[in-house]
Amino acid sequence: MTTLGLTLGKFAPLHKGHQFMIETALQEVDELIVVIYETAVSPVPLQVRANWIRSLYPAVRVIEAWDGPDGYSDDREHEIREEQYILGLLNGEQVTHFYSSEFYGAHMSLALGAIDRRVDEARVQVPVSATMVRSDPYKYRNYVSDIVYRDLITKVVFVGAMSTGKSTITEALALKYGTSFASEYGRDYWTEHQVDRRIGLEAFDEIAVGHLEREEQALRDANRYLFVDTNAITTYMYALDYHGKAPGLLTRLALENAQRYDLFFLCGDDIPYDDTWDRSGDQKRHVFHQQIIADLKERRIPYIPLKGTLEERIQKVDRVLARFKPYGNYFGELVQIEPETEGGGTVGAGIERP
Repeated sequence: MTTLGLTLGKFAPLHKGHQFMIETALQEVDELIVVIYETAVSPVPLQVRANWIRSLYPAVRVIEAWDGPDGYSDDREHEIREEQYILGLLNGEQVTHFYSSEFYGAHMSLALGAIDRRVDEARVQVPVSATMVRSDPYKYRNYVSDIVYRDLITKVVFVGAMSTGKSTITEALALKYGTSFASEYGRDYWTEHQVDRRIGLEAFDEIAVGHLEREEQALRDANRYLFVDTNAITTYMYALDYHGKAPGLLTRLALENAQRYDLFFLCGDDIPYDDTWDRSGDQKRHVFHQQIIADLKERRIPYIPLKGTLEERIQKVDRVLARFKPYGNYFGELVQIEPETEGGGTVGAGIERP
């Protein structure tokens, strides 16, 4: 007889306790269904939570329950609604084992005519809950997979021309917020590999990949925020400047950057130019700054300009982060921040519309 297991929940977020239950089920049954409910307890969208399980457990059949019953309750009316909903989803498919770590395992297994498999109900094997992780993801970091944890971190990137303070503000904010940062990989690569201040076209793909690897490493240690110094879009602009074109991988990664970061800050060219040996002059900086703005607008990426002293820039970032809601309509929400005077004009939070 083919065995079919079923478990359900919000997985908000998915943690090692959930994984222990899923892995136990995969060892015991021929096939496993995981039903994921929509919920208001976490800002992480249902499809993102579903994709965590799809990525970690490709053999699992994941069902996104967008219209499922809300919350858990031992009220019999709620139990009946949930039982009827799950039976409707199954459409006659016979479940043999129902997996859970909660009290609802009793009524659901009975309604399904399945074996009631409680896995680590006392939280002895994995002493954690989703509520605990939501309260402080960094504290319970060891109970969350890397693929999940990265989606719990707000990723903030600083773009701009050379000598506009990107590195300085990135490191300063990481120190202030007690988190990690990703420095600019391209600058390190260029310093090591340049010949007569030039690098080859193929090197820009290597820079893009190396920078992403540096970000991913920093994400593992991030606490609520990750601050990033430049990204593939900036590398793309440098490739155009050097060679008049960009290699294929870099071009693709630059296109994906619009979805990779939660917030884009554009560092202004209003600060004194640091004329080091590896830079091309202040006039070049002003031109490159305008080119980056044009590229962001062409990509339809909303960005927040930073001007003034380091302290003034940090204060502006602080105000934005205080209002920012992960997975929210950040452009629509940030324009509600009290208007500020910028360059003689008034704009909501200094946001530039693409």
